[in-house]
Amino acid sequence: MKRERVLDKTDLVIFTFFIILIMVTPVFAQEKKGVSYPTGYRDWPHVKSMLIFDQKHPLFNPFGGLHHIYVNKKGLEAYKKGGAFPDGTVIVFDLLEATSDQGAYVEGPRKFIGVMQKDSKKFKETGGWGFDAFEKDTKNSFVKDGGKSCYDCHLGQKEKDYVFSKYRP
Repeated sequence: MKRERVLDKTDLVIFTFFIILIMVTPVFAQEKKGVSYPTGYRDWPHVKSMLIFDQKHPLFNPFGGLHHIYVNKKGLEAYKKGGAFPDGTVIVFDLLEATSDQGAYVEGPRKFIGVMQKDSKKFKETGGWGFDAFEKDTKNSFVKDGGKSCYDCHLGQKEKDYVFSKYRP
């Protein structure tokens, strides 16, 4: 005579644990491929500002407007010393329209937020940097080629670790 095994509470807990593990493992296994939206970046150290206001400037379209550059604490020393940036550095290029108000240029609506994120392993094919841009005041990315076009432009700054801006104390 064969005895049927009845599941007890311990068996049910173990079974439930393995079902959850099977369902959740793929979520943790997926590495985020892109660059994260930089929350709180306007509280980071300010590197510099620039205004492109003349339509004759070669970068006016698409970069005409008021530029603010920010860096997280991880990259600040590299900016100050002019050396290579460590992994974990995030640089934000906040581009706003420049509007005229009683003879002064002031911040207008945001055009986009450009982001460079240093991770030499994750972004090996683009000089160790991940690139992305988020439109206006949204978290909607509009870089469709994984940052390759951004990298191609930044190649001219290879000796400066692909960064255009310089720190202004």
